[in-house]
Amino acid sequence: MPSWTDALRFAFQPVVNLTTGGVAALEILARPESGDVLAQARRDPELDGSLAALAIGAAARRETLLPLHVNVFAATLADLGDLAALRDAVHKAGRLPWEVTVDIVPPYTHVPHRALLEAVAVLRAEGFGVSADGVGDGDIPLRLLSDMEPDLVKLDVSLLTRSAAVRAMRTLCEQIGALLSVEGVETELQCAAVRAAGAHLAQGDLFAPPSRLPAADVYVPTLPAAATATPRTGPSVRQFVRPAALLPATASAGQVRALLNGSPDVSGVVLVDRAGIPVRSVHRSRFLLSMSGRYGHALYADRPAAKLGDPPRTVGIDATAWEVLDVVADGGRDRTSDDVTVVDRAGRCVGVVRLADLVRTLSESRVEEAAGLNPLTRLPGSDAITGEVDRRIADGRMFALSWLDVDHFKQVNDGAGFAAGDELIRAVGRALQGAASGSTRVGHIGGDDFLVLADPDGLDPLAVSMLDTPWSAGGRVVTLSLATVLCAPGSVADHRQAAAWLAPLKQAAKALSGASWVLGRAGLPGHEVRRGSAAAPAQAGGPVWA
Repeated sequence: MPSWTDALRFAFQPVVNLTTGGVAALEILARPESGDVLAQARRDPELDGSLAALAIGAAARRETLLPLHVNVFAATLADLGDLAALRDAVHKAGRLPWEVTVDIVPPYTHVPHRALLEAVAVLRAEGFGVSADGVGDGDIPLRLLSDMEPDLVKLDVSLLTRSAAVRAMRTLCEQIGALLSVEGVETELQCAAVRAAGAHLAQGDLFAPPSRLPAADVYVPTLPAAATATPRTGPSVRQFVRPAALLPATASAGQVRALLNGSPDVSGVVLVDRAGIPVRSVHRSRFLLSMSGRYGHALYADRPAAKLGDPPRTVGIDATAWEVLDVVADGGRDRTSDDVTVVDRAGRCVGVVRLADLVRTLSESRVEEAAGLNPLTRLPGSDAITGEVDRRIADGRMFALSWLDVDHFKQVNDGAGFAAGDELIRAVGRALQGAASGSTRVGHIGGDDFLVLADPDGLDPLAVSMLDTPWSAGGRVVTLSLATVLCAPGSVADHRQAAAWLAPLKQAAKALSGASWVLGRAGLPGHEVRRGSAAAPAQAGGPVWA
């Protein structure tokens, strides 16, 4: 008697890393040739769990080494408590749990949230990844999404037309340490919007449609150089993670050679213990050179591959790209081309990073950043500061935006000469950089005008450092004016509104004599005079605070 599985096929769709342009994983999609087994699976948790197990089996038959994404309904996970059939299929296929991400798909209506969260905790304890699928087009409550703390959030492409919602999801992902992905990308315009939204991963017919055979090559539109600019802290290593070729620590050299010969794109193999913790790293070129030498195969084929490997160089999943470069720099010169292994908080291998990917992105970032530096002070221009202002607004963070300049600077140039004026500007710039700490950002927007973006608790030390310093140019005593606007969450929509609140405070500071500092709050009238003599009446915008 024919089984329902006889009419069931599976297709594979690549999940693309937008930074490296490579395939990060494969999502396995059930494609019934007759009947509506997916609708039945939505109502039958046991059937849905069996579909997930069959998907793993289908991938094993295709001999793909890529990480896998398997779809499971939220109700299935909440009902079963665990996915025993999936766990057994992963073990039978010789795969490791942390190579598999469970995509939890809607609907969530009538799903008991406590049971779902407990099931997610079980998956995590066993090493499986967790993804929240269909966000934006599904019915997952935001509170549940936050409580789940998924490793990956998959947005529906339709959400790209709602930029505020995408910014909110990106902020949530940053807070819970999740990657952001977009599904259903079909055009290059959508791909550009995905990148602008700050997503790390994407999938859709633009890159490669679902197919019966796992795609080896995908199409990724060229990323314009301007879109690669990143904050000074550097991009997260998560953006560069490639799938790792994993073998047990007990694997023989012959097994490693067979894997490398069958996978020309694999640059190395990570040998892991039973817990998935890297113990040795096998570099492709050095390994094959040893095996191809005279008597190499006879000497090594049946011996443990670990003898031809090196101690793995590892970084945590929360590291930045610059920290990866530090790891590379600390190693021997003969290992500069080795992949760096990325581990999760439990020390398990979640992928590798290639040096070439880092160098390309970071160099493009530095070129873009250098193009925006002021040639006199080598400080960033206004674009860098306003971009960071918008990021802090999107993150819902309170911040202080300050403007600082030299009083009567034209008279300095006219009286002491432009060379003395330039040297004064450079000195002020150096002092600002020296006084900046933590997340404080300093910019030079031209002439004698500087912008400072800081957390509110970093204001007083910076103001004291700058205003109490005796300044002079060509023998002339010089004073500085400082104006600050405090922006609480929700008080401004973007950097333009913040600048609009700062403008009258600048005028108020310039109206005072001596070194001055005026502070106001976005959305509230008036200002507080913290330094300077009231040589002019208060601004008409409101009362002067005591």
